[in-house]
Amino acid sequence: MAKNRAKPDEKDPLADLWPGKSVALLKALHILTHNGGLNADSRRKLKQVLHLANLIRPALDWAFKEKKEPVLADLGAGKSYLGFILYDLFFAKQERGTIYGVEARHDLIETSKQIAAESHFDRMHFIESTIRDAKLPGGKADVVTALHACDTATDEAILFALENEARFVALVPCCQAEVARDLDHVKGPMQQLWRHPIQRREFGAQLTNVLRGLFLEAHGYKVRVTEFTGLEHSLKNEFIFAERHQRSNAQARAEFDRLVQQMGAAPALLTKAIAA
Repeated sequence: MAKNRAKPDEKDPLADLWPGKSVALLKALHILTHNGGLNADSRRKLKQVLHLANLIRPALDWAFKEKKEPVLADLGAGKSYLGFILYDLFFAKQERGTIYGVEARHDLIETSKQIAAESHFDRMHFIESTIRDAKLPGGKADVVTALHACDTATDEAILFALENEARFVALVPCCQAEVARDLDHVKGPMQQLWRHPIQRREFGAQLTNVLRGLFLEAHGYKVRVTEFTGLEHSLKNEFIFAERHQRSNAQARAEFDRLVQQMGAAPALLTKAIAA
């Protein structure tokens, strides 16, 4: 007769991801189920956002050290997963500083406002606007983030960061279609690099992000590009992190102009801005 074995204690699904933080918040964001469960998709999503928060940590460490009331602008915020996680991890603990979530969709703004109120996140505010038209109350941000801002929205986020004098910019670009479309009109031997649609899409995305990095460098930022997450989780896995050290960089500006001239394709918003 088989011996009865004690069932092992059920492991807390958040033990290795979210120790000591607001479980109620994760339920409100529908990352956790009403009963506190965590399915595979939600676990992946939470792990990605926490990884991104860790990548952004140096910017927030600087902001809380150097600024009395640091400001972070989360652009194209969507459901504001990133903003809420950053507030819970950093801003709530410090008891100072403000996060502004910028999102154009009214329903998402209203839902985020409700979650912020229920979570007592009093210094988290939401602006219903496109990135291009968004205005911060104080006109300045210390840190600007944009997670999966589609196509030219990432370029708008870069221009927003410059306009609001951001010290740090953290970007995870998504769906860079503009330059890929322009490559259709480029003639010559280099066409062989993007003969097929999938090659054109990938080459266009690569060129777009290289030019974004050069644009930031031309405006005095030191740029680091790393992997955001493994390809098994998302194909949109390039993380651009920039810190401003000077007002401009003539060499980077020249490299930007040279590459645009050689390729005959570039993000229109950035080429217009750099020529102004």
